[in-house]
Amino acid sequence: MGFPSLLAVLNGEERAVPPVWFMRQAGRYLPEYRALRAEKGGFLNLVYDSDAAAEITLQPIRRFGFDGAILFSDILIVPHAMGQALTFTAGEGPRLAPPLAGARLESLQAAPKHLAAIYETVGKVAAALPAETGFLGFAGAPWTVATYMVAGEGSRDQAAARLMAYREPERFSALIDAIVDVTVEYLAGQIAAGVHAVQIFDSWSGSLAPQEFERWVIAPTRTIVERLKARCPETPIIGFPKGAGGNLPRYARETGVDAVGLDETVDPVWADAALPKGLPVQGNLDPMLLLAGGEALPSAVRRIREALSGRPHIFNLGHGIDKETPIAHVEAALAAIRKPL
Repeated sequence: MGFPSLLAVLNGEERAVPPVWFMRQAGRYLPEYRALRAEKGGFLNLVYDSDAAAEITLQPIRRFGFDGAILFSDILIVPHAMGQALTFTAGEGPRLAPPLAGARLESLQAAPKHLAAIYETVGKVAAALPAETGFLGFAGAPWTVATYMVAGEGSRDQAAARLMAYREPERFSALIDAIVDVTVEYLAGQIAAGVHAVQIFDSWSGSLAPQEFERWVIAPTRTIVERLKARCPETPIIGFPKGAGGNLPRYARETGVDAVGLDETVDPVWADAALPKGLPVQGNLDPMLLLAGGEALPSAVRRIREALSGRPHIFNLGHGIDKETPIAHVEAALAAIRKPL
């Protein structure tokens, strides 16, 4: 039986050809996904149907042979389990109700059944994956999840959450603590059900001032990592603080994550010099370049690989794959990634 190369790299091993998976690889750019969604209905119908969610998780593995499978789910499952109503509207994105800018966290009634549905999906995927394929679970980071819970939806500048953090720091801190508690349980549950590693997505970390970044990104992430490692010491944890920029080295040093994801704005040469020696990194091809294709695509793949060739590296995108990305462009990128330097 094979051992996942993804796990070997997360455990500190350098590979001449890096393992690869793409954020949002299970989703709308695949015709087989679109067909299943047309059959099953809305997004949440798919997430909470364990057979459908497992099938979607496995689709890109069958088609492309990625070295890692990422659980098909959503970061807003945690607030749904905490008691907010969750809906997805075509063209408008997710909505959470009631928004906590005008409601109390204590008024919500927890619904842990939503987490149980995800664990069932994990078990089905784990039973079906090839032995050489790593399996990644995930959760949203407390700051990012809180931005949705406070505003009730996504926003460009996360203003509602940032204002609450300044105006009502004790109330906001209580919300962050509650998200931490649920997230630790949720990730531990995914691990128990069969994932090999987990990723913490902090999609909106770039919107915070330095002191706020320390308080609402680094500190809660460190707590999750410490508590999860106490329970699941063998499970690697990837941190992905999108937009962190110059805060990235501090995040890497102070959170305790086992690997750091780089978004597409990070210069991999700078990251290699600035991050702790030997720390595994993940990334960071621009999803728009994957969408565009052409001669620039293999050149960019090579530059990233060369820049990060002196440390453990998992090749990935700098963020999620665009829904309009042609299958042929994914195939071209994978050919370049899997070609010896």
